[in-house]
Amino acid sequence: MTVPAAAPAGVLLMTYGSPSSLDDVGRYLTAVRGGRAPDEDLLAEFRRRYEVIGGSPLIERTIEQAGALERRLGAGHLVRAAMRFSEPSIETALAELAARGVRVVAAIILSPQYSPLLMGGYQRAVDSAVAALGEAAPRVTVAGAWGEEPAFVEAMADRILDGLARLDPVEADGDGAAPPRGGARSGLPTPVLLTAHSLPRRVADSEPEYIAQLRASAESIASTAGLSPERWTFCWQSAGHEPGEWMSPDFADLMPVLRDRGHDRVLVAPIQFLSDHLEVLYDVDIGAREQAERAELAFQRTTSLNVHPRFIEALASVVGRTTTVTV
Repeated sequence: MTVPAAAPAGVLLMTYGSPSSLDDVGRYLTAVRGGRAPDEDLLAEFRRRYEVIGGSPLIERTIEQAGALERRLGAGHLVRAAMRFSEPSIETALAELAARGVRVVAAIILSPQYSPLLMGGYQRAVDSAVAALGEAAPRVTVAGAWGEEPAFVEAMADRILDGLARLDPVEADGDGAAPPRGGARSGLPTPVLLTAHSLPRRVADSEPEYIAQLRASAESIASTAGLSPERWTFCWQSAGHEPGEWMSPDFADLMPVLRDRGHDRVLVAPIQFLSDHLEVLYDVDIGAREQAERAELAFQRTTSLNVHPRFIEALASVVGRTTTVTV
């Protein structure tokens, strides 16, 4: 008698996606903006940014994360990258899992914090994909916030410690390394800016729980990295191009403040972004670096998590929790 193999469990790693080429930037921005096409100036600016960084590697990195997570979960699990605004889309990825016999799916938004307002589009995209598949659709549960997942916090703290050591080896081993930029050290500990994606103030005011999640993640990461309260600051980056007030302080506002306090270097740690993409490779590596250098600060950015083993462990934990709820 042949015993049928158990159906594999599925996982979707969901994120925004990115344009496939410079010619695709207009379509992509229109999709992100809910069908509103960007004006010529905005389109030109984003084409320039994508060209400067050589295109976003977000989709490639997410596929790598999916592969690492599938290996970590082992036999009986299939993990796919799924994009909201580009291919492989959520519908495409879910259809592939269904075709492989998957009946239960844990869907993880690759943002550790959760806001129904800001992330509700993922649930709607999942619902649309399930409807399109009809009776063949797996049962899908979208995971909520996971910014306090211990392995995620540890992975981010590890990246901070590595960044501090790269910026100033004296902090790591006291070996008397040469001072940054060829000048004398201030003698002050390197300040760390923990950043999250900025929001319009009106949106933030309507989502206090989400803001609290971001601050809680920052506090947990800083504590795990051993940073004293006066050494780190939670701030914002990547403010959009919509009118109105955005969240403050932005990291650009803090660079001259750090200089005036006597600092000569700074570490920027994007704690909400989990892989290399435009908001890291352009907004931080180019924008924040320019602001730091203008303030005569030596600059370093934490390495993105990408496939950091502890981060993949965190995702595996979220899968286990979500699948338990689903079954």
